[in-house]
Amino acid sequence: MKASKFSEAQKAFILKQGNDGMPVAEICRKAGISQATYFNWKRKYDGLLPTEMRPLKQLGTHPRNAAC
Repeated sequence: MKASKFSEAQKAFILKQGNDGMPVAEICRKAGISQATYFNWKRKYDGLLPTEMRPLKQLGTHPRNAAC
């Protein structure tokens, strides 16, 4: 699988812009990503800090599938 060109901090910043009310189309245009990528990241990482994203990536699990 190809490695992402965006760090966890960059993904968190992009998602934060959406939570702050910036239009998704504008965020995606500036970041150079598709809206599908934005919404995939939102589904996977929404509400997480960049430091919390890395352990999920290493485990290969999604937050919604992780046992609480």
